[in-house]
Amino acid sequence: MNTPGNPCISSCSGLVVRFPAPIDAARACQDVLAQLQAPDLLPHVLASVGHDALGAYLNLRLDDATREAWAPGHDTLQLTDTLHLDTQNRPDDLTREIVVAMLMGPVAFEFPSVDELLSAVRIRHNIVQAARKTTLAFHTSEAERPEDCWTYDEDRGFVIRPNVSLITALTKATQPEVSGTLYSFSCYRASEYVIVLGIAQELQTCNPALLQQLQTLWTQRPIRSGEFHEVFLREQGSMEAPLPPHYFVPGDRTWFRNPDEASAEASGFEGSWVMYLGGGLFTNFWKRDQPYTLMQKCLEIYHWRHGLYRDAEGEERIDEDKVAVCIEATLQQPAELRRIMAVMERYREARGIYTDAGGCIDTTREFARWVRPGTADLVLPAP
Repeated sequence: MNTPGNPCISSCSGLVVRFPAPIDAARACQDVLAQLQAPDLLPHVLASVGHDALGAYLNLRLDDATREAWAPGHDTLQLTDTLHLDTQNRPDDLTREIVVAMLMGPVAFEFPSVDELLSAVRIRHNIVQAARKTTLAFHTSEAERPEDCWTYDEDRGFVIRPNVSLITALTKATQPEVSGTLYSFSCYRASEYVIVLGIAQELQTCNPALLQQLQTLWTQRPIRSGEFHEVFLREQGSMEAPLPPHYFVPGDRTWFRNPDEASAEASGFEGSWVMYLGGGLFTNFWKRDQPYTLMQKCLEIYHWRHGLYRDAEGEERIDEDKVAVCIEATLQQPAELRRIMAVMERYREARGIYTDAGGCIDTTREFARWVRPGTADLVLPAP
């Protein structure tokens, strides 16, 4: 994330990495790319050095010709096809997609050290792997967790039991291939669990003391919602300066907003929190083997309005079977598909604002904070 009030860094793109002393740009670039398992990118990367109030830094970014060839207009959704990557079956290919997407970032990803950059890439990798395995039972008003790992408190919510590993608890709550059971909770909470799991797996290696603090805290109270965002996440983009609409890095969290005011009143259908898996795919926490493309997610959210009804108690609900029928009908009508996508691929309006123009694409992306000893800005709150 940009350093506020620092015009040097705020004008950078790609990666900005801090160093304790002045460095040679070419040599440092070669070393960093080698540690990122991407030494062959050297001919495509522009390296420059600078110095400001915080010290020396290295800026690495893809050259403009390469970026435009690989991701025209910062559209990273086709990056795996363009680079012939198999991120499902080759873990190194997933790392490469992450690194390349970050190197073309329109807003610089800043890191206080090379180690912190390496941890960030591994966390994104962990998040994608965990998100691919996450499956929930859909229910808009119920929540449950594996009882051998979690207990529920009326005031605090779900906390992990003493002496239960946080990593184990999160894994069993989200991954039925481990627990053998599907558990019900929201996609928003699921996105939080996937992010914490990815962070905790990296902390095991790079900062076990912070992992122990996190573990202890979660036996006393969970961190969730607005506090979760403040504690665990950094954010790029804003309503005033949005990120390019098709720019995503594997491991990002983003929100697709329901731009229809009436159906947004149905509980659980205000929008959809997803993780970007890479390869143009976003999480489907209800059917993990059917991740969404951008088009599929936009169509689903658009047609929620056509599935709206009131149940016997007068509550707004969405008939998802009817939504599925509407989606299939739209896919058979190219002109209607183009019309709907033109509406939905606009940036979203601010919360509470609904217009006929539509728009569901978020202006921001969220990703994990720094985690290394001495440079971590992930600061846990009091119990």
